[in-house]
Amino acid sequence: MKNLTKISGVAAALTALTSVAAWAQEAAEPVAEAAEEAVVAVMDKGDVAWMMTSTVLVMMMLIPGLALFYGGLVRTKNMLSVLMQCTLIGAVVMVIWVVYGYSFAFGGGTSPFWGGTGKLFLAGVSADSMAATFSDEFVIPEFVFISFQMTFAALTPALFIGAFAERMKFSAVLLFTVLWVTFVYFPVAHMVWDGAGLIFNMGALDFAGGTVVHINAGIAALVACLMIGPRIGLGKDMMAPHSMTLTLVGAALLWVGWFGFNVGSNLEANGGAGLAMINTFVATAGAIVAWSVIEGLTRGKASMLGAASGMIAGLVAVTPACGSIGPVGAIVLGALASAVCYFFVAVVKNKFGYDDSLDVFGIHGIGGIIGAVGTGIFTAPSLGGAGGEDFVMAAQTWIQIKAVIITILWSGIGSFILLSITKMVTGLRVTPEDERQGLDLSSHGESAYHY
Repeated sequence: MKNLTKISGVAAALTALTSVAAWAQEAAEPVAEAAEEAVVAVMDKGDVAWMMTSTVLVMMMLIPGLALFYGGLVRTKNMLSVLMQCTLIGAVVMVIWVVYGYSFAFGGGTSPFWGGTGKLFLAGVSADSMAATFSDEFVIPEFVFISFQMTFAALTPALFIGAFAERMKFSAVLLFTVLWVTFVYFPVAHMVWDGAGLIFNMGALDFAGGTVVHINAGIAALVACLMIGPRIGLGKDMMAPHSMTLTLVGAALLWVGWFGFNVGSNLEANGGAGLAMINTFVATAGAIVAWSVIEGLTRGKASMLGAASGMIAGLVAVTPACGSIGPVGAIVLGALASAVCYFFVAVVKNKFGYDDSLDVFGIHGIGGIIGAVGTGIFTAPSLGGAGGEDFVMAAQTWIQIKAVIITILWSGIGSFILLSITKMVTGLRVTPEDERQGLDLSSHGESAYHY
């Protein structure tokens, strides 16, 4: 009996211990799960190296890429003025970006329209501070992210100078640039790319800047060329590009640099970057072929200017879509954008008579709109896109259209107001004598060429 009692006691103790162990295990499971969920973000040197390379590639798009592309398209007497405008715009915007631009765009504020003043003069940023990527487990140095976004900000206002090339005062170009990046570019960048932004929270897709860069600059270009008026002698004087060789060199540099622009926007060197890369290749190729075929059918000859224009149209169109559509969709999107841009450049511009000198609105504005809306269509899994199972093409396309409309209104109204202010302060246009002489000599006292 005593032994039985002893055994019963041992059994009870063992049962109690088992219960305690089971309870401890159950209690430990959520802790283990929580530890599993608490991913520690790390800096991958491969990502960092790629983002530094991408930043330099985007810088190359501005100088010398865009400078040579635009420079070759103007007349000899205005070549240097285009180079100078691209150079100074880039330098001025880089300074502004450090002072307040980064804060206004990505300052961490909760406003849907701007980032606030929390990072004025890059306050709180050091070599140890990190910026998020699209993966919870990876980060990159914030200085690298700041530099990458800075090149976008510097390039975008340089795009619209092609619309009023050969006739706008240098002082007016710089003043308008400062006002425009402050009140148009930084807010739109925040709205589209910052987590608190209005367009971001609508669910709009803009991988690398279809709205922020191309529609934004394209609409400003249209407003500017309408307000400034056409060049003297338009339709009478010879205004053909002075060097298609330099134009193609510039276009080629833009295409190469665009891999930094598009693929770098993935923020990591992984499969998503690979998707953006192949799309940047094939959308551009599809657009070049389409423009050349259309020219061959309508004009009887395919031109080098057309091929270069198709190249830029394809690059512009795939910019918002490159991270979410498939390669076949990218080819179709590039070809479609090329066709629509060709129509605006060859037909619409002539019909309405506005002097968009280098077709900034016709290619960047229209190509950006086609790309942004097309993103909502070609992201569909049924068309080879990367959309999830719950992706609804009609709903996403409507969101894309709303994002386009907001950008058009913000840039259009803002650009008109800011150009009006610029006109009151500096005047917009050079004198007829200076325009006839050429801006190289009249504005800068030197020439691009000496004979």
